[in-house]
Amino acid sequence: MTIQEAQDKVDDYIRNIGVRYFSELTNLAILMEEVGELSRHFSRKFGDQSYKNGENPDDFKKEFGDVLFVLICLANQTGVSLTEVLESTLDKNSHRDKDRHKNNPKLQ
Repeated sequence: MTIQEAQDKVDDYIRNIGVRYFSELTNLAILMEEVGELSRHFSRKFGDQSYKNGENPDDFKKEFGDVLFVLICLANQTGVSLTEVLESTLDKNSHRDKDRHKNNPKLQ
């Protein structure tokens, strides 16, 4: 699936099942909540904290989907093409950081 196809599928879901988009501010708050849930899993799976009994360490994978879904909602409702902005960011980073990381002794 392309990024544009994902944006179209999320829009179709919202319009046919979700009734309407939540407000942009509400979706931003939901995005922060979902990123927090992803962070919580990372601190347990890859960091120093441990999972509680009954928690599934593989559930962190699901959080990526939740974050992506809400990010797509925000892009859709603000008229942003995620394909265009990702291409622009990759181009910017490729030129700006062309030699930066190669010359970083911390990455050697």
